[in-house]
Amino acid sequence: MGKKGRSTGLKRKPAPRFWPIHRKEYVWVVRPPPGPHSLENCLPLAIILRDILGFAKTRKEAKTIVLQGKVYVDGKVRREDNFPVGLMDVISIPEVAKCFRVLPSSKGLILHPIDKDEANFKLCRIENKTVVKNGHVQLNLHDGSNMSVKVEDPKNPQEDVYKTLDTLKISLPERQILKHTKLKQNDFAIITGGKNIGKYGKIIEIERAKGKKRRNALVTLDDEKGNRYQTILQLVFTTGETQPLVSLPEAS
Repeated sequence: MGKKGRSTGLKRKPAPRFWPIHRKEYVWVVRPPPGPHSLENCLPLAIILRDILGFAKTRKEAKTIVLQGKVYVDGKVRREDNFPVGLMDVISIPEVAKCFRVLPSSKGLILHPIDKDEANFKLCRIENKTVVKNGHVQLNLHDGSNMSVKVEDPKNPQEDVYKTLDTLKISLPERQILKHTKLKQNDFAIITGGKNIGKYGKIIEIERAKGKKRRNALVTLDDEKGNRYQTILQLVFTTGETQPLVSLPEAS
């Protein structure tokens, strides 16, 4: 009988390079299931607790911590030790009074410490949008979730202010829209992929080229030290208009 479904295991050598694990010490590593983030863009909770934070020495200990409901992701208790955590997700561990936000860096994804107040919201990028029944517009966000927004006339562009690649500030765990940031020049943004991953600054130019998909348009960012970085729009995540809405690690 032929094999059905995906592989349930993951060897350490082909695992994402930014996972802080020993490649040759053991053969297998925890494999995150399909979820809000892809394998290449996530960190399983077991690796976070064991290899990054050091709260557990083995996966069994990490699994026990998660099963006891001590770890919150985006304000909700997660009891699966292989749950995938990705870009802009908020991890809270109330028992030790620690909160973290997942941010991109030159090494991949890192946990950036934040205070309790900042852990009450997250930023989500609009990847796509769809007009649904009853005058609602469904916004498809980068973390795999959807939000439905009521508008009087979904086909009226003047009223429908939400565009793809814009950023929403969302409350946790209620998931209510607190602020809408349009992707435009002079916004603050962070680069989420490519050779300049983790760099952030102000958008000083967005290419306008005919015959090119908007997501492939070149974007130039200028950081506070005067360094300039260029990437495509697909890899730019807006973090605020007059100032970043989230705290960011110090520029290297």
